[in-house]
Amino acid sequence: MDNLKTLSQTVCEHVTDEIIRGKLAPGTRLDEQSLADRFGVSRSPIRDALRQLAASRLVLYRPHRGFSVAAVDSAELGDLFETYGEIEALCARLCALRAGPAERKRLELIHQCGAEALQARDAKAYSRLNDEFHDSIYAGTRNNALREIAINLRQRLAPFRSRLFFTTENRMQASHHEHSELIDSIRRQDADAAAHAMHEHAARSAMNALRYFAANAATKTATRRPAKPTASRRPAL
Repeated sequence: MDNLKTLSQTVCEHVTDEIIRGKLAPGTRLDEQSLADRFGVSRSPIRDALRQLAASRLVLYRPHRGFSVAAVDSAELGDLFETYGEIEALCARLCALRAGPAERKRLELIHQCGAEALQARDAKAYSRLNDEFHDSIYAGTRNNALREIAINLRQRLAPFRSRLFFTTENRMQASHHEHSELIDSIRRQDADAAAHAMHEHAARSAMNALRYFAANAATKTATRRPAKPTASRRPAL
């Protein structure tokens, strides 16, 4: 089961990157057997990966038609990030008030590992540690209902927090600095400061993703725009 999960996650990451980079255009059909042949796996992990992508709305599923690439709706994505930012801020607030010494220490250790990933410019490792960092904050809230809501939203936005986004505009370095401010607030049990730091952190992550898609859309529009006809010279009489 663990091996199947690893295979499906690997496929999911690759297809996510290709959709976000625009290599797979909206409307492109995602055939299970073709993907299985391409990645050298059975159809089971492919099917699992496509279901994960459908849950995040990167992929559409239609009965009798299968899976296809969805168009990214910037307005819907902005709404999701806004909601996610408020939930994350509440998690940070409660974590600052309720987290115990062991939970605070775990945050610091993850942050230290993040510094090593940053130094090595390892976006994949940093992305994984970033998930662990946020999961630890959710655990520190001591509120299972809130933790479940936060995890569900985070999974929904997972494609837009992939390692790709940590390679744009020094986002990895900025993210690590923002984590430092968060840890400092949580260590001081300053709930207001922790909530503010997390709110700003979530807002910057959202701006990073939305700017990326806006730039991609502008590039595609410019590429598709037909060249202006060159006026022909009137022959001399």
